[in-house]
Amino acid sequence: MLGKLWLGAFVGFIITVFLGWWLPIIGHLIGGFVAGLLAAGGAGRGALAGLLSGIFGSVIHASVGIVVGATVGGSLGGFIGTIIGGILGALVALVVSIIVGVIGIIVAVIGGAIGGAIVR
Repeated sequence: MLGKLWLGAFVGFIITVFLGWWLPIIGHLIGGFVAGLLAAGGAGRGALAGLLSGIFGSVIHASVGIVVGATVGGSLGGFIGTIIGGILGALVALVVSIIVGVIGIIVAVIGGAIGGAIVR
């Protein structure tokens, strides 16, 4: 049973990463839903699989967002401008990534609970 939970979380993570870029909320919902379907143990187990897939997907999105934010912020020019811009860009990207990640995780948990309830 534990293998199904991790399989569901991994497949949901892959779906969340790929669909999350083009369909931010819907991608997390679909990833959580698929994770809940594959976990196959009721709404609680589906919600747990959705939570895991949402967390893993949000970590990947946050990492890319921080790198992009630091790169964009660092392109201000000059040595001091690059350092300050890079740090500020990374901090802004970190805060935005945390907020968006929490919302994505909540949506993935809801999708996982729905998917788990359907299988049960």
